[in-house]
Amino acid sequence: FFPVAAAAIAQVQQEPSADTTEGTGISVTCSHPNIQSHQIIYWYRQLPRQGPTFLVGAIQGSQELRSPAGRLSVAADRRSNTLWLARPRLSDAALYSCALGD
Repeated sequence: FFPVAAAAIAQVQQEPSADTTEGTGISVTCSHPNIQSHQIIYWYRQLPRQGPTFLVGAIQGSQELRSPAGRLSVAADRRSNTLWLARPRLSDAALYSCALGD
């Protein structure tokens, strides 16, 4: 097993952590009930002993991720979104953070 941790930034709420096995898909949900119409949802990944790196940003709908393989899905009301890691590897164990921005 390896952990996938999540941290809350700004006006968002996330699960504190989640575990999976290598190759078994996992999702991390972020809720932001007070999102404004102009705000974009961003996801970042921070590997151990490294700074955060940008993964994906979206306003609504679904968007594919290349690395790590997966998908970001934004709920129709934009109050929550889910980052799905399709086939995580041990090297994907990291802190995944959701943030809102203009």
